[in-house]
Amino acid sequence: MGGRAKLGAFVMTLTGALVVLLAVVGLTRREQVLELAVDPSQLLIATAIIVALALAWIAIIISSHRLLRPASTSGGGRALGSAFVGLLCFAIAAPMAFAAQSVLAQRDLIGSVFQAEGKSKSATRPKVENKKDPWASTPRLNILLLGADDGTGRDGTRTDTVMVASIDTKTGDTSLISLSRNWMRMPFPEDSPLHEEYPDGYWDPNGEAEQPEYYLDAMYRNIPEQHPGILGESDNEGADVLKVSVGAALGLDIDYYMQVNLKGFETIVDALGGIKVNINYKVPVGGDYKGEGSADDVLPRYYLTPGANKKLMGPEALWFARGRYGLSDTSRQERQRCTIKAIVDSAQPATLVTKYQQIASASKKLLRTDIPQEILPAFIELGMKVKSAKVTNVDLDKAKNFPNGRNPDYEAIAELVAKATKPKVKPISATTAPPKTTTTTTTGKPSTTITPKPGAEQDLADVCAYNPVNDEE
Repeated sequence: MGGRAKLGAFVMTLTGALVVLLAVVGLTRREQVLELAVDPSQLLIATAIIVALALAWIAIIISSHRLLRPASTSGGGRALGSAFVGLLCFAIAAPMAFAAQSVLAQRDLIGSVFQAEGKSKSATRPKVENKKDPWASTPRLNILLLGADDGTGRDGTRTDTVMVASIDTKTGDTSLISLSRNWMRMPFPEDSPLHEEYPDGYWDPNGEAEQPEYYLDAMYRNIPEQHPGILGESDNEGADVLKVSVGAALGLDIDYYMQVNLKGFETIVDALGGIKVNINYKVPVGGDYKGEGSADDVLPRYYLTPGANKKLMGPEALWFARGRYGLSDTSRQERQRCTIKAIVDSAQPATLVTKYQQIASASKKLLRTDIPQEILPAFIELGMKVKSAKVTNVDLDKAKNFPNGRNPDYEAIAELVAKATKPKVKPISATTAPPKTTTTTTTGKPSTTITPKPGAEQDLADVCAYNPVNDEE
């Protein structure tokens, strides 16, 4: 319309070609795209390109308007034309600015949480020779998941949540294994310097006066204080200690850890827009149970009531995962695994795109890990497999192997874990749900549990299904 048909055709053809090129690259060069998405320097270049494209299109719109604007147009017409041009410029600038901010948020997240191998110290991280295919000789990747509670009223950091995700690197099938926070005599491998200090496990040979200080959840804080640098140089000695000890207890080689601050957990759930869970029995919000008949009990503020597919925002999601007043540690561990599944299910593409800046900001404050930047593309590929694969829970047979936390049978536990994580000869039918039973908690209140065959894997879709317990109290 402005008499520049060839120039207009060139601009539109170039734009169309760029769109097609991006689509082809996204579909056929996923590995390169993933490498770009986790490379801070490449992300900075991508931001500059987005800004340059936005400015170029704004310049084209303004130039076109000047070509089309008649000299005799009235003041009102010029104002209307300018307003329309401004609207077009905003339509270009707004999404481009959002895209640039999201890319910068991703760059900030990568730089804050994941350090390059040469810039971070770990005494237990495996050495990866093949950065392109780090799982070439790793059939199962074992990641230690830590929930650290260093909030108000706590003396230092305690890891009240200790879990291992054992991932089949070919299929993405994942086994979750929970350890009780009050386990004692946690073992160390014979070739570890910690085994020389604690040949019978982490235990006070002089008695049990300070028994809680020898629980699993106290090791993160206490051992680095008692034996600083015993495993070697590390940015997180507590996590390295737990990787070594948890690996010995379960008979696994722990590759990496991912540590979550429980208070920051609320922020990530809010950024995701909440999670949906099935609540089968009343879950306490707050409260501190001191023991049967104790006058020092602090009662819960209220209870999360049973219901199917209930949406929980950050604070209530945290209490769903950690609430334990009057409930057993086993039920708490089960809810924690269901919370992880709910977060995975909530991470839908539409949510990630529209709320990515909030998610990245929350994750930066929430996460701590020894996973190096260099292998993040492989981790993202593996994460995509996990998203659509089977996530199960490994039952460790509490009645037989750890009726209480004082002296768990770690050899028997390791045997069950080995059985549950070995390659399957044939798939287990998902249509047969394990039998449900009702157990009694410390206050006599019922809670839903699953009674599987010891060492068997339970599909979390079954474990986390809505099976309410009748509780008339």
